[in-house]
Amino acid sequence: MTLFAGVDAGASQSTAFVADETLRVQGRASGAAGAVRPGAVQEASEAILETVRRALSSASAKRVRALVVGAAGAGREPERRELERALRAAGIAEAVRVTTDLEIALVAGLGDGPGIVLLAGTGSGAYARLPSGETRRAGGHGWQFGDEGSGYWLARAALSAVAQASDGRAPPTALTGALEQVAAVEGENALLQWARQASREVVADLARVVQAAAARGDDVAQRLVGQAAEALAAHVRALRPHFPDDAPVTVALAGGLLRPDSPVRAATVRLLQGDVPPIIISPTLVEPPQGALRLALKLAT
Repeated sequence: MTLFAGVDAGASQSTAFVADETLRVQGRASGAAGAVRPGAVQEASEAILETVRRALSSASAKRVRALVVGAAGAGREPERRELERALRAAGIAEAVRVTTDLEIALVAGLGDGPGIVLLAGTGSGAYARLPSGETRRAGGHGWQFGDEGSGYWLARAALSAVAQASDGRAPPTALTGALEQVAAVEGENALLQWARQASREVVADLARVVQAAAARGDDVAQRLVGQAAEALAAHVRALRPHFPDDAPVTVALAGGLLRPDSPVRAATVRLLQGDVPPIIISPTLVEPPQGALRLALKLAT
């Protein structure tokens, strides 16, 4: 049986699928974050290779015909080439290609057709394929000065709201107690100190607490969820003018912040469904490794 591997290497974790020629998944695994950062490509390659090897083991295999990795941060050509060389040197695939996490999400969500994929996990961004086949991107600029509406953005906004409430600049919020409980600390000062020492991925995971507080009716959490939805909708609206005005545009959703039960997803969908010209939201959540598998199949032919 000829096998192929596709990997979504994100800022929080890496997910690998191993599939046959029909793209039926034979093995899968999740592992450490494989996002690419300048000067840290070796760490990313080790995380990705470990995840792929465990996916291969679950498929009772040791090697694949082709491997495609969609990695956060791989839009920078020097890091992309370096990661590709490291993965090729490992010898677990006859052919290797590294691309961006946005591209594999686009392929998984839309196949070869036109439309937009909106991705919101630890980071955020949107990627469009136009009817001409040309691609365009909005967002995806990283946590330092971008990723608006992402999990990290939402969690950081919640921590800021707690800080402001603690000194009387903002109203009290149930987020204070909820975040303290998750961090296993007592008091706002201890929470903020914990957050200063936490990794970006750990902070981003607090977005689930914000969404839960919003679902329970906390005014501050609901406001932050609404702001995240506005920011994510703005990614799509920045790309919409590149499509013909007289046709609806399909938007597929990807990432943990846009799961079907997510308040952020519900708020984002409400905003976009009111747009004119119309936007059609794909009902299923995109699985980016499936897009990497499709690209791996093409790479081998």
